[in-house]
Amino acid sequence: MTYMSAPHILIYTTPTCPDCHALKRWLSEQGLSYEERDLSEPDIAEEAKARTGVRVAPITIVGSEIFYGTFPRQKPGLLKVLGLNDEL
Repeated sequence: MTYMSAPHILIYTTPTCPDCHALKRWLSEQGLSYEERDLSEPDIAEEAKARTGVRVAPITIVGSEIFYGTFPRQKPGLLKVLGLNDEL
């Protein structure tokens, strides 16, 4: 699924996660807004686990698509689902 208008992007992150910082920086560079939830809060961590089945950071949800793991691992799928080109 590719979005023609701005999709809802939800990211689960932790304050000390380098991939989380890279993901947020990249989303901002793309001009995309996102909702962020802090996995260091136990209730948020449980919510993320229940919703995605994983306990890692970062987790990115775009519509019904779920991406997790390192930012470089997530990026190809995010480019595709968001309809963006890789400018590297």
